[in-house]
Amino acid sequence: MDAKVALDTIWTLVTAMLVFWMNAGFATVEAGFQPQKNCVNILSKNFVVFAIASLAYWWIGFGLQFGDGNGWFGLQGLLMLHGADNSPAAGEAYKGVYSALSWTGVPLMAKFFFQLVFAGTAATIVSGAVGGRIKYFSFLVFSFFLCGLVYPVVGHWIWGGGWLAKAGFWDFAGSTVVHSVGGWGALAGALILGPRFGKYRQDGSITPTPGHNLGMATIGTFILWLGWFGFNPGSTMAADPGAIARICVTTNSAAIAGILAATFTSCFTMGKPDLGMTLNGCLAGLVAVTAPCAFVSVESSLIIGAVAGVLVVLAVPLFDRLRIDDPVGATSVHLVNGIWGTLAVGLFAQDLFMPNTTGNGLFFGGGTKLLAAQATGVFGVGVFSFIAFAVLWALLKVTMGIRVSLQEELGGLDAGEHGNSAYPEFVIRKPAYSFTTVSALPSETPEAVNGGSKR
Repeated sequence: MDAKVALDTIWTLVTAMLVFWMNAGFATVEAGFQPQKNCVNILSKNFVVFAIASLAYWWIGFGLQFGDGNGWFGLQGLLMLHGADNSPAAGEAYKGVYSALSWTGVPLMAKFFFQLVFAGTAATIVSGAVGGRIKYFSFLVFSFFLCGLVYPVVGHWIWGGGWLAKAGFWDFAGSTVVHSVGGWGALAGALILGPRFGKYRQDGSITPTPGHNLGMATIGTFILWLGWFGFNPGSTMAADPGAIARICVTTNSAAIAGILAATFTSCFTMGKPDLGMTLNGCLAGLVAVTAPCAFVSVESSLIIGAVAGVLVVLAVPLFDRLRIDDPVGATSVHLVNGIWGTLAVGLFAQDLFMPNTTGNGLFFGGGTKLLAAQATGVFGVGVFSFIAFAVLWALLKVTMGIRVSLQEELGGLDAGEHGNSAYPEFVIRKPAYSFTTVSALPSETPEAVNGGSKR
C-alpha cells in the first residue's frame, strides 16, 4: 500500500471520529439548555439520531450526494452504497460511480464514513430547536428524510459536482451544506410546531425558560470545539501538513473571536456577561469559519468569528420578537452564521492559500464575482431547503402528528415520552407544572392556545 494513501486514510478516519464525537457535544449542549423535565428526551434523540442518519445515508443518501448524475442529484451508486473503489490501494481502475470524490485517493469506505458523520451532524442541529414539544418518533422519521433525501441533494449541488459547484460556489467544510441546511430544518420545524405553551404572553413579554444545567452545556461546547478540529481540517481528506495546520489555526481563531465578541456584546445588551451567549458565540464563530477556513488568513478568520459572535447575540432576541421559539438558539447559531460564513468566502478569500480554487474575494481585489456566486448558493439552498422541510413537517403533522399533548408538554417529555427521569434521586427545582397536576387538562395539542390567549 502506498504510504501517502495510508497516511491520508488514517487522517481522514481519525478526523471523522472527532466529528462523530460531536454527537456527544450536541447532546450535552442541548440537554443543558433544556429544562430538567426534558433532559432524557433530548439525550435520547441525539443518541438515536445518528443510528437513523447512518441507515438513511448508507441506504440512499451517499449515492444521491456523490453518485454521478446531473446537476441536481446523483443517479449512480444508489441503494446500499455500491460502486468501484478508486483508491490506489484498491488495485482497480475507477469506473465512474462517485467521480465527485475522485480527487482524494482514500478508500471508498473511508470517504463514506467521513461524509456520513457530516450528514449526522445536520440532523442533530434540528433536535434542540424543536425541543420541549416534538413527538419522539416523528422527529426520528424527519431525521431519516433529512439525511436520506434533503441533505444529500444540497450536498450534490455543492460537493457532488452539481449546479452550484459549476457556478463557482465554494463551501470548504459545510457552513451551507451542513449548518444552513440543519438551520433551515430547525426554522421550518419551529414555525410549524409553534412555541412552547406560555412562552410568549399576551402582553408581548417573554417567559424566561433557562436551561437546567449550564455545566453540561459548557462541557458540550468544549466537545464541539474539539470536534471542529476534525470537521474543518479533516475536510482536506489528505494529510497535507501545511493545509491542516493552517486550517486548525483559522478554525480556532474564529472560535475565540466569537467567544469574546459574544461575551462583550451580551454585556452591552444585557448588562452582564451571559454564559449561554458566550457558549453560543463560540459555536457561531466555528459555524461561520467552516466554509472559508481553508481560503482565508488568520486575521480574516478573527474578523469572521467576531462578526459571528455579535450576530448570534442579536439574533436570539430577534427570533423571540418574531415569536419563533428555539430553546437552544440553533437557528441563531447554525442558520444565521451558516449564511454569514458562506458570504464571508466571497469577502475574505485569498487565492494564495488554495490556488486555482476560489480566487480572491471582494476585500482582496477579486470584485463581486465570488460574492455573487456565494449569494446565489445561499438563496438557492435556502429556498429549496425551507420548502422541502416545511412540506416534510406538514406531512408528518397530518399523518403521525408532530406535537405532544398539552399535559405531556407541561409535565415534561421525559415522563410523557419515556417514562423516565434524568435525576430520579432528587429534584433540583420545583417546576411550575407537573405531570400529575396537569393530568386533568384536555389532552389536545396546544397549538391553538399558545401564549395563554384562549386558556
